[in-house]
Amino acid sequence: MADLYSRLGIARGADDAAIKKAYRKLAKELHPDRNQDNPNAAERFAEVTSAYDLLSDKDKRAQYDRGEIDDNGNPKMPYGFGGGGGGQGGFRHGQGGANFEFGEADLGDIFSGIFGGGARGRGGPGAGFAGFGGRAARKGADVGYRLQVAFEEAAALKPQRVTLSSGRTIDLKLPAGVENGTQMRLSGQGEEGPGGKGDAIVTIEIRPHRFFKRDGDDVRLDLPISLTEAVKGGPVKVPTVESAVMLTVPAGSSSGKTLRLKGRGFHKKGGGRGDQLVTLMIDIPNDDAALKAFVEGWAGGGNPRAGLGV
Repeated sequence: MADLYSRLGIARGADDAAIKKAYRKLAKELHPDRNQDNPNAAERFAEVTSAYDLLSDKDKRAQYDRGEIDDNGNPKMPYGFGGGGGGQGGFRHGQGGANFEFGEADLGDIFSGIFGGGARGRGGPGAGFAGFGGRAARKGADVGYRLQVAFEEAAALKPQRVTLSSGRTIDLKLPAGVENGTQMRLSGQGEEGPGGKGDAIVTIEIRPHRFFKRDGDDVRLDLPISLTEAVKGGPVKVPTVESAVMLTVPAGSSSGKTLRLKGRGFHKKGGGRGDQLVTLMIDIPNDDAALKAFVEGWAGGGNPRAGLGV
């Protein structure tokens, strides 16, 4: 796979403005809403978004340029150590078919304790092996994972059943306020070490939805309604991230009118939930003889563009 700069089509020396410009261009071209017939677009969209997230972070970009972290933002193994746990593989959980992938594990500088240098990684400064200068035994390396979660499941905080590289299956409880890039630490689920196991670091990726869009903690939906429903008003069935509900359309509604379903959005960090914002879109049939006959004999209802001065 191409490096992060190549994914965005920019040179390594590009400044922040060039990175942002390249990302916006690609995100507009690849957005799933504009490529519903191209399943590869969503994957490519996720790749360029991941590249931008890392390169737009000054510290992470510097680490990446120095070769300290990989394309996923996970620590790389020190040169010359190709031990177990650093490979990549795919895992699929039992709910929603989310992909769960694990990346490279950081084994750390295992000789630093012997030669008196500050150890790098989980143990912090001075961590080394027991028996050398009285330092505590070093824990095993953390292991990085990426978990793809369905949009509806992220909004509803549905548990994600996943299988770790050790073969252990767990139910992962998503945190309130979860978003793309949210990281979760699973204590003791990393590599084995002299001082015990390291941790598993899970990075969440929320898959785009074909008709729901996220707006902060709210969820937006463009809802098609018939001309009759717009004129007469009344109850219509509306999908939400958890189940369909009935929404009352006011009589005489126009396209663009937005209605609110309270508490149907994402769970907030501080408690409560966002809302679902439903924008009405009147669907006019292409060839309806009765409707054409009615319009021909109808005065019209004035000039709706008078407020624009035309």
